[in-house]
Amino acid sequence: MKLPRDIRGEELAKLLEKYGYSVIRQSGSHIRLTSTIKGEHHLTIPKHTSLKIGTLNNILNDISHHLEIDKQTLVYELFP
Repeated sequence: MKLPRDIRGEELAKLLEKYGYSVIRQSGSHIRLTSTIKGEHHLTIPKHTSLKIGTLNNILNDISHHLEIDKQTLVYELFP
């Protein structure tokens, strides 16, 4: 499972819409997302030109834990 190295924060926020996440607000260089699927869940994504691989990995771990799905499945669905 290889994570993309060139994804922007805005692109990731757009991709997460299919999992029920929507942009609540933007403060400076950070985007705040919220989902009400399987309970309320909040995420903050940096609005950078490309996310660091560790940051992207932590965001995906958080989402897969909340949605109770395998991280590998999540990666394949987001980045086909």
